[in-house]
Amino acid sequence: MQALDEQALGHVADYFRALSEPLRLRLLNALREGPVNVGELTLQLGCSQANVSKHLALLAKIGLVTRASRGTSVYYQIADPRPYEMCDLVCGQIAQRLMAQVHGLGGQASFSAPNPARTAPPAPARRPAAGGRKRLG
Repeated sequence: MQALDEQALGHVADYFRALSEPLRLRLLNALREGPVNVGELTLQLGCSQANVSKHLALLAKIGLVTRASRGTSVYYQIADPRPYEMCDLVCGQIAQRLMAQVHGLGGQASFSAPNPARTAPPAPARRPAAGGRKRLG
């Protein structure tokens, strides 16, 4: 990176920004097996077509995915598998750090490397019932 000018560093930052969104990681993960159209991605990920299309357009703009028309459908596929290598490396590092924390607390680690592309968003917290009391049952 030392030889990069400001414009080139801006492109690098855009690349990492694209990978910083969980839904885009989920999209990339869904494309691991091969080309998929927007409708299939929408069903697989449980997102709206507009949301999936918006994120795919950004991934295509920075060159992570390519698109090809087949009849009335547009299929997306990975343009370069190297982001998977980078994500796997990061996931492995995160798993090692978590295991070290668990062992430091005297616990046993029994989990595999987290995969942010397959991790579902956390469930929304439940609000207490009226009056500030928790409702039972």
